[in-house]
Amino acid sequence: MTTIQEKQYSTKYGTIHYWVNAFKKGRATLVMLPGLTADHRLFDKQVEAFESKYNLLVWDAPGHNASRPFELRFNLEDKARWLHDILTAEGIEKPVLIGQSMGGYVSQMYIHLYPGEVTGFISIGSAPLQREYYTGIELWLLKHMYPVYRMYPWKALVRDGSRGCATSDYGRNLMREMMQTYEGAFEEYCRLTSHGFKMLAEAVEQNLAYEIDCPALLICGERDMAGSAKSYNKRWASKTGFQLEWIPGAGHNTNTDKPELVNALIEKFVQGGGKD
Repeated sequence: MTTIQEKQYSTKYGTIHYWVNAFKKGRATLVMLPGLTADHRLFDKQVEAFESKYNLLVWDAPGHNASRPFELRFNLEDKARWLHDILTAEGIEKPVLIGQSMGGYVSQMYIHLYPGEVTGFISIGSAPLQREYYTGIELWLLKHMYPVYRMYPWKALVRDGSRGCATSDYGRNLMREMMQTYEGAFEEYCRLTSHGFKMLAEAVEQNLAYEIDCPALLICGERDMAGSAKSYNKRWASKTGFQLEWIPGAGHNTNTDKPELVNALIEKFVQGGGKD
């Protein structure tokens, strides 16, 4: 990602690092938000495909990769507000938010907090934030993930985590590289992951409307094994009428397993003004 510029935004808990290309007026802006424990490299194939066509911004979420150290004293709303501050500082208006997994939840919180400010929303392996989709036991488990991660041997966690998130060699190797950012910081990794899941559960439990007031596209890998992602997406599409695209052979990190297919869907969505 040598052709885009790294920038920083300071908060009271730490500094967020993000990357932008050379912005041009009149072009659509894609804001790409990686999932939990992944970082800006998750979208390398999208940056490569779109850096000459669109304005781009991608971040390392708080507590991830370059955005460390970071105190884990924030919630999902804080993340969305920090993102809004960053976009405002960059002069970005009416972006298309592309959120993979946890990035999709940040996107939905953003849309909830700032209605009318988003041109389109693309969810990659994410799920809805509305309370009606979740059982009580699912939310309880999300808030108690720390001991699950803590009991896992680090090498096994990296092996299984990279295999579980992706099906392609590229996707698995990339996820392994991103996880190995925490090599020698196992406790930090466990706290980050458990904090992320707890933050998600707490946002769901607020039982807010989380209405998506812009065109939306749901993308999910046919071999996504992350939790109940596939069933969530089926129900999400059925209830809302949002376009749902299944990516054959792809896992949870769909945009790294089948970048050409995902990029084509993104381009069609953006060129159509957020409509299929």
